[in-house]
Amino acid sequence: MSSRTSTTEGTLARLGFADPKRAASLLDDRALLPLRAAFPEGRLDDLVAVVGDTADPDQGLLGLVRVAESLAAQGDPPGWGISAFARELATEGVGRTRVLGVLGASTALVDELVRHPEHWVDTVNAQRRPGEQVRTDLVHAVTGGRGERSPLDALRIAYRRGLLHIAALDVTAADPLADMPAVGEALAELAEAALDAALAIAREEYGDGHEACRLAIIGMGKTGGGELNYVSDVDVIFVAEPAEGVDEETALQVGTALATATMRACSAPTPEGTLWPVDAALRPEGKQGPLVRTISSHKAYYERWAKTWEFQALLKAWVSAGDKEIGLRYKAEISPMVWEAAGRDHFVEDVQAMRRRVEKHVPANEAQRQLKLGPGGLRDVEFSVQLLQLVHGRTDPSLRSATTLEALAALARGGYVGRDDAATLDRAYRHLRCLEHRIQLHRLRRTHLMPVAESDLRRLGRAMGHRTHPESAVVADRQASAREVRRLHERLFYRPLLAAAAKLSPTEARLSPEAAKQRLLALGFRDPAGALRHIEALTTGVSRRAAIQRTLLPVMLGWFADEADPDAGLLSFRRVSDELGTTHWYLKMLRDEGRAADRLAHCLARSRYAADLLVRSPESVSILGDDNGLTPRSREAIASTMQSAAGRRESAADAAAAVRAIRRHELLRIVMGDLVGVVDLPGVGAALSDLTAATIEVALDVATREVERREGEPIGGDILVVGMGSLGGRELGYASDADVMFVHQPHPGSEEKDVQARATLVVQELRKLLSGSGPDPALGLDPDLRPEGKAGPLVRSIDSFRTYYERWALTWEFQALLRATPIAGPQSIADAFLELIDPLRWPEGGIDASQVRDIRTMKARVESERLPRGADPRTHLKLGRGGLSDVEWVVQLHQLQHANAHPALRVAGTMAGLSALASEGLVSAEDVKALREAWRLGSLMRNAGVLWRGRPIDSVPSDVRDLDGIGRIMGRQAGEGAALAELWRRVARRSRHAADFNFYDSPPGGSVVP
Repeated sequence: MSSRTSTTEGTLARLGFADPKRAASLLDDRALLPLRAAFPEGRLDDLVAVVGDTADPDQGLLGLVRVAESLAAQGDPPGWGISAFARELATEGVGRTRVLGVLGASTALVDELVRHPEHWVDTVNAQRRPGEQVRTDLVHAVTGGRGERSPLDALRIAYRRGLLHIAALDVTAADPLADMPAVGEALAELAEAALDAALAIAREEYGDGHEACRLAIIGMGKTGGGELNYVSDVDVIFVAEPAEGVDEETALQVGTALATATMRACSAPTPEGTLWPVDAALRPEGKQGPLVRTISSHKAYYERWAKTWEFQALLKAWVSAGDKEIGLRYKAEISPMVWEAAGRDHFVEDVQAMRRRVEKHVPANEAQRQLKLGPGGLRDVEFSVQLLQLVHGRTDPSLRSATTLEALAALARGGYVGRDDAATLDRAYRHLRCLEHRIQLHRLRRTHLMPVAESDLRRLGRAMGHRTHPESAVVADRQASAREVRRLHERLFYRPLLAAAAKLSPTEARLSPEAAKQRLLALGFRDPAGALRHIEALTTGVSRRAAIQRTLLPVMLGWFADEADPDAGLLSFRRVSDELGTTHWYLKMLRDEGRAADRLAHCLARSRYAADLLVRSPESVSILGDDNGLTPRSREAIASTMQSAAGRRESAADAAAAVRAIRRHELLRIVMGDLVGVVDLPGVGAALSDLTAATIEVALDVATREVERREGEPIGGDILVVGMGSLGGRELGYASDADVMFVHQPHPGSEEKDVQARATLVVQELRKLLSGSGPDPALGLDPDLRPEGKAGPLVRSIDSFRTYYERWALTWEFQALLRATPIAGPQSIADAFLELIDPLRWPEGGIDASQVRDIRTMKARVESERLPRGADPRTHLKLGRGGLSDVEWVVQLHQLQHANAHPALRVAGTMAGLSALASEGLVSAEDVKALREAWRLGSLMRNAGVLWRGRPIDSVPSDVRDLDGIGRIMGRQAGEGAALAELWRRVARRSRHAADFNFYDSPPGGSVVP
């Protein structure tokens, strides 16, 4: 091998040739001698550099040799012969770049240039031509300028010359993604011109009499949308009308013959190959229906029989060829039905189901390579855009474009899609279509699959602009694009807003003042005038905020009306929106994020408590946009967040305010999770208890540091907070106070009285910090269950507790310890306290007969003395007959009697205690069921009462509207308020019967009643 050859091979490798040895051999091919003659000193360096910049330099160089050979075989005709070709390639400029760009991009177009070498001039002179000029040129080629060629061959040659024009501009574009829509439009116009030319051939073949039918060809799919691929079926519908004086039957016979011949003219193989199949399967009744119909026949079918997918397909119907007047009449008759289709029952669900069916038919081994049908592919973009168009286009004509990117831009302008999301989808769609174009252009074969061969990936990567590791870069780009498209498709395509909006009439969806008034009355708003003022305030103006609200509100009004207080829901929504409407993420979240708008509407109209929390902390609405936003966080996670926030504040008051703000946010998370059914009753109790414990834990640290700062010295001991009652049992309700006891333990060397004094200051500071005024619900700490009650010291040492319990404690105080659970403070003091109280609450041998009598006497006193004056014991949820107190006393009596012998009873929660009583056989399963049902129903009603009214309730309300609102929160149907009251009375009666038997009739010695 000569040194010149070695140098050439090295240079070729650096220029991007995969097989430099073969490339060097091709450069020495005799076919390139005329080109060498046109270059200074016969050096092809400039030419090789341009070839090296193409998608496939090796392919481009081979194509250059083949075309040069073909040109040489033609002699040297002036203007396009080998000499002109050599001069063009020797001249720096766009002509050379286009010729070589096509050669390096498409072996199929190389084959075309080898068959018709004179067509290389078309690449040099390529320009974007008006569609009518393209149509005129193709029709002329088959009717008046074909020479000796057959009409079909003339059509194919003229069509591929048109492809050369498009491809030359496409593969040399400075920004292929920016030029992609123009390429798709040019390909669609070329296909439409071919259809017109094919129709001319069909008329010529038919001869006299073809004038009897006025035939229009309606482009569908990508043809109708002006976004065709290089290789694709061309979807059409044929529409025929009789010429003047011709009967319909004759016209349809002629039209069918012309349509059949048109399809054949495009798809029949000839020496010049074929164009593409013409697919008329989108016509009424598909392949089983007549190929040609009149306008009235089409209209009758769509009015009576058409399926949802057929209206979706008609979105892209376009008058592509044939009789334009007939085509426009067809469009005028059919288009209104397209925009009415979204109001059909289950329209949105049908479109979504169709997308899922399409995905299921993609072979599993192809799904990740599918640019068109696979997840994150073109169909995801197209289906999302089309569904949004069909739902909102009924009332907004600006959305009625047949072209995907034009429609997407209109959706963004109208506020139906976020601008960032629209930009992402636009970019991804252009990227996917460019990939599809480059893949198909190579061999002019119909495919939508990413290649797997390294050479094909290399060519594709280079065609997309990658020069470093093009094989991996193009795959990475495709995968990233697919992820983004799929994410946005799932969010936009399946959002509840669409399904709800589709159910509105066009008048309702338009939300004019009069339409809004009528809709408010129909939906049951009690103050339609006030509601209308809220709507006008939210939607008036030309701002993007107003545009999005006009999209949201027609649907949200229906969601508000699903609840017992739609007026309050709308008012609260306005108050929140007034606070957050200018915040970029708020309306975007409601429009785009899953069920955010749906959930917000139902929460606001269902719960005054939630509305008040949200109005105080409007930024907390962001949790609705998070998939896990309504799942309560763990105590550890909450405490960590609170500690971090408190640590950044200088004063104790500011630190406590930060802790309370986080508590408010987390409380709203629990409330909304409860309202939408994400969190059940035990989950609410546990979450509220964890939130309260975390708040007390962090606030205790803040209070301790503040007292030590003021006193100028350490506390000298540890402080423990013990949860009592429902807090200790992890069964807090929304109206529950936090029952607590405070314990201290001096450090070695500290005086107990000094620690006692400073610990008392800490507890006082803690209570002050947690009860401070602010926008969040106060957290009341109730220490009345401590020894000596309100008369006793706030905090005691463990030794003091031991002395008190040994000498003076009453039976009810041991009973209260059953739910004692340490919630804040060092583990060492918690262990010591539990070691003290466990023998007291789970006494060996159980409690004696006198203690049982004490408990029964205390229970009777509570019923007679604590029940509020005038309260009905049949309806009081806590202290009434069969209420929460009855259930809790039964559980606690049995725990005191049997927990020492039955460790399963050593639990702090009432529901857990009931389960243990059943599993241990201490209470019959039937009685446990009755007690559990009452405790659960009573707790649900108390919680729902707080959520509904915004304040605690103790009794079953007498107001039917309150009962209905509470029932809605509990998941009951509208109008079941009276039934809910009756349900409580029935459940409470059964509970009371079980409680009486298991509390009063069970023997005092601890034996089990059979």
